Amino acid sequence: MRLAVIPARGGSKRIPRKNIKPFCGKPMIAWSIEAALQSGCFDDVIVSTDDAEIADVARQWGANVPFMRPAALADDHTGTIPVIRHAIEWFQQDRRPSEVCCVYATAPFVRSDDLRRGLDLLLANDCSFAFSVTSYPFPIQRAIRILENERVEMFYPEHFNTRSQDLEEAWHDAGQFYWGKRKTWLETPVVYTPSSIPVRLPRERVQDIDTPEDWQRAEWLFKAMQHKSGLT
Repeated sequence: MRLAVIPARGGSKRIPRKNIKPFCGKPMIAWSIEAALQSGCFDDVIVSTDDAEIADVARQWGANVPFMRPAALADDHTGTIPVIRHAIEWFQQDRRPSEVCCVYATAPFVRSDDLRRGLDLLLANDCSFAFSVTSYPFPIQRAIRILENERVEMFYPEHFNTRSQDLEEAWHDAGQFYWGKRKTWLETPVVYTPSSIPVRLPRERVQDIDTPEDWQRAEWLFKAMQHKSGLT
């Protein structure tokens, strides 16, 4: 059994009701549900939530909500891995998952073909996780910090005179999905290790959505992509 778990708690602070807030014509979570369903990767697509309204919206868009997440796993400090472990352990009472993919509820740019690519990489390689990444648009070695006195300093001053093309390219978590085998989710405490494998995504299909400014930028980007594809 292959399982998709979409974590979606009800207590979003910076963007209230973020998981079901309308985004380009659909509840935000609907985009992740549809991508998971369309990928053909999964025997079941579920939403793990503590919120009755989110559960209702998830069901309307085709996901299952076989349980309500315990309050102890729905506070501001609970990480993703314990939530996925809880879902796996719940299913092991009946159906034992083999591969499990965490798909974030606030990832409207996630695509079904990327989910399939992630599964292929997981199965073809001896790795712990296969997860989405994208490259930084600017060399991280040139980053600066703003000090308390409103002056600046470089994080890596030794690279002040290094040409950009000579600096190592850096990547970051794209925040869309994480494939792992059941045993990995249950036993591995972190995702970012040499035993994980990247699923590379272009930068134009990655946008973190944590603030109202992020949300506005994401909608602009999404609408531009739809227009370019002839969908609007």
